[in-house]
Amino acid sequence: MARFDRRQIMMGAAATALSTALPAQAADAKGQLYALFDTFFDADLSDSPEQATNLGLDTGAHADARSKLGDRSIAGWRKDRAEPAARVKRLKTIDRKALSGDDAVNYDTALFQYETRAAAGAFDYGAISQPYVVTQLYGAYSSVPSFLDTKHTIASAADADTYLARLAAFATVLDQESERVAADAGKGVIPADFMLDKAIAQLTKFRAQPVEQNVLVASLARRTKAFGDYDAKAAGLLTSTVHPALERQIETLKAARSKATHEAGIGRLKDGDAFYAALLKIYTTTDKTPDEVHRLGLEEGAEISARMDEILKKRGLTQGSVGQRVASLNTLPGETYPNTDEGRAQMLAYCNRLIAELQPRLPTWFGVTPKTPVEVRRVPAYTEAGAAGGYYERPALDGSRPGAFYINLRDTAERPRWSLPTLTYHEAAPGHHFQLALVAESTLPRLRQNMGFSANTEGWALYAEQVAMEMGLYEGDDLGLLGMYQARLFRAGRCVVDTGIHTKGWSREKAIAYMVETGGEPEGRITSEIERYCARPGQACSYKVGHTVWVRARERARQRLGAKFDIRRFHDAGLLVGPVPLTVLDRVIDAWQG
Repeated sequence: MARFDRRQIMMGAAATALSTALPAQAADAKGQLYALFDTFFDADLSDSPEQATNLGLDTGAHADARSKLGDRSIAGWRKDRAEPAARVKRLKTIDRKALSGDDAVNYDTALFQYETRAAAGAFDYGAISQPYVVTQLYGAYSSVPSFLDTKHTIASAADADTYLARLAAFATVLDQESERVAADAGKGVIPADFMLDKAIAQLTKFRAQPVEQNVLVASLARRTKAFGDYDAKAAGLLTSTVHPALERQIETLKAARSKATHEAGIGRLKDGDAFYAALLKIYTTTDKTPDEVHRLGLEEGAEISARMDEILKKRGLTQGSVGQRVASLNTLPGETYPNTDEGRAQMLAYCNRLIAELQPRLPTWFGVTPKTPVEVRRVPAYTEAGAAGGYYERPALDGSRPGAFYINLRDTAERPRWSLPTLTYHEAAPGHHFQLALVAESTLPRLRQNMGFSANTEGWALYAEQVAMEMGLYEGDDLGLLGMYQARLFRAGRCVVDTGIHTKGWSREKAIAYMVETGGEPEGRITSEIERYCARPGQACSYKVGHTVWVRARERARQRLGAKFDIRRFHDAGLLVGPVPLTVLDRVIDAWQG
């Protein structure tokens, strides 16, 4: 299929202002901007060895990253908090008025990124984008084993040696996080009791695994048979350094647990309301207040429920709430896969088939699609208890790793067959993979390629679910269509419960009951979701807010351009600009000339 020049598509008339005869002032501003971008990106790679490896850039000047993990100490945390404000100051030395087209978009995107992170970094606990250091959702205990298993490539004995160095560093990182957990607990910043219970359970389970079965040892043993007896070396490091560090972290979390309450909202923390507002701006990239987001969720939820009600009535389901009637479909014969390895393999095969069947329809809707493939994989069993239901992992910038849609298969009953098409279109194609793989393949500055804005990317993926419906992928499949609306209702509900928990005093139990009653999804899945929102305030609101902006931007463009409007070029314009704050996306689309 035809591929178009990114600059022609992305900005249209807005980009034509960038002529070859740039005034000296503009040329200087442009040069300063991209020199600064290079400086920032190089610093990011130096500060985060994991990021360098994830991007396939742990070579050359950053080759030493392959034997390191990032600094998670209190000193490193202080540095991380101070960095965004320092970058804002440096960006503001550049004359913004001298920039136009792509350059102005890139400047505005970077400035928003660092200004919002600087605001969130003003709070004396947690991290910039979340209030805690370790929970059931995040922490080195879950991220580092998965990183070493799936991202640290081993093609030589030298690679195996750097793996061992990182394995030893894992113990240091665990202790650094434990120190920060204890420091935050001293400030009264403690996750809710149920969050700590799950984190402690996951840590304990990981610590109790037989050494030879632990992924840190088994992964290295599997991949180094040609290079020597590395499994014995890994086993030695695991027992001598990692296990003691895991035990220390378990004890640190138990000490915090003794002081924990059941209340999960961060409004209970020092400056919690202000911190939530800062997080909401990071994740939605708008100035919407918690009340506005809460109201959006309620209003959108009512509209979506009405559409679902129509479908359910056509199937003869008229009694009970929409949620109750949807829940009754979860036990339909043939709609639930066996909760066995064979059943899980069938689910993965079905999702891969959905992606394959999508391909012939794409040329009518997209001018540009990724060259990089996407794979459907299972969330690793050792992290699935606390992980989200599904997530996308973008490809490496060097093309060495494809995009991947990870689906949580801890309990196949949580994902009836009729819910899988929408999940696949969201996480893979034409959702996250189309946007983020194109970013990896683009000529955007590396700094921009590595920036993420949840409201844009999650909003696009939710919009992609709608596009799948418009493409006719649910024709003759009323259950699949119901699944699409259920997913959209789920995202509207997130706006209600996230703001409810963190600004309106909702309990975990009230939020779970609301989501189960409203959407009819299994309580086990909803419980994990609600606990996720407790650990990462604000992020869950980004989906529906982003979807609303994408839909409204398309409608404005359609009305403005009339017969000239081309859905393929609209999608190209929105995708090829890369993830940007929603305010910047609106400006790009409103300047686009079709």
